[in-house]
Amino acid sequence: MAERAGERPWPEGEYEAVLARLDAMEHAAAEIGTALDERTVCAELAAFLIRRVADAVAVDLRAPDGGPPRRAAAAGDTGLLDGSPAPAVLVLPVLARDGADLGRVRVARTGRAFTAHESAVVAHAVRLAALHLGHARRLAATEATALHLQRALVAEPGRPHPNLEIAGRYLPAGPRTLVGGDWFETVRLHFGRSLLVVGDVMGHGLDAAVDMNAYRSALREVAATDLPPHRVLRQLDAVVAEDEGRRPATCLLIQVDPARSTATFASAGHLPPVVFTADGSAELVDLPVGPPLGTGLGGYEPVVRTVTPADTLLMFTDGLVERRGEDIDHSLARLAALRLPAGSGPEAVVDEVLRRLDAHTAEDDVAVLAARVRERPAP
Repeated sequence: MAERAGERPWPEGEYEAVLARLDAMEHAAAEIGTALDERTVCAELAAFLIRRVADAVAVDLRAPDGGPPRRAAAAGDTGLLDGSPAPAVLVLPVLARDGADLGRVRVARTGRAFTAHESAVVAHAVRLAALHLGHARRLAATEATALHLQRALVAEPGRPHPNLEIAGRYLPAGPRTLVGGDWFETVRLHFGRSLLVVGDVMGHGLDAAVDMNAYRSALREVAATDLPPHRVLRQLDAVVAEDEGRRPATCLLIQVDPARSTATFASAGHLPPVVFTADGSAELVDLPVGPPLGTGLGGYEPVVRTVTPADTLLMFTDGLVERRGEDIDHSLARLAALRLPAGSGPEAVVDEVLRRLDAHTAEDDVAVLAARVRERPAP
């Protein structure tokens, strides 16, 4: 570099080393922390250090609840980290912004020691990763809390009448989804009857979950009046329509009356249920579909059909069957084509349907509720 009058000359190679250091730091910001996931951040840190300054890298993290560090990522010839042959080794703590000890990073190479600039690049990359790890852990804690809340809300429906067997499941759409508006409920009615409910508030996130809980509370109040299902929907629609901030929702109701061996169905924009009969075959229930709740339009109609202790009813939200780019009729036909072992009860039906439709990898939340009338002992 040419020297200008009045300037002190750079030491040999120093100017180039500073430029290399700045370039490395700029790339670190772009290459580390592309996803708020601990393992991804650690893998990106290790890969960056291997590309820039190291022959071996090991990242060891402590679990959020403490304990000794465990290997989260490694790259290069990790045998160098054991000290044979004796390489240049840097050991840096991984410290969160609040000073919490998240673990350590060990960096090694052979041939020559790390320069001051290279050590600074390593320290900068580790600090950057620590910042992203802190964000990832806070996000993971928030997601875990929200998911536990969602499961608690969904997995603890009201008590149906003892003459019904019940099974339900809730599956979130994926690890980055907090909560959604899918839910199910059971309401115990007079004269041995039970009301089964599955609903889906439009959208995702905490707002949808809040609206879901509001729908659920309103449903309990309206159902306590012991109206038939289509009138329950009419009342619920009118109540929700008064709140302009409430999101629309689909809802399916089934009132089961074991004494009369009947089930009364009513739908507010929801997909139809399935009945698995004694031989394990599936039948979609043909229902008139009214508008979603919250529109204030009403227009819900009931359908009554016979149910026996050999029949298992299955209600579900659209995440169970819908697939990207596929017509919904094809999606429902895939469900209707299932053949389960004869006599499958609610638990078996739920488990088999979720497995066969690969619901654990669905793109949307999935809520399912299955019910069967208990066989009454002979007198």
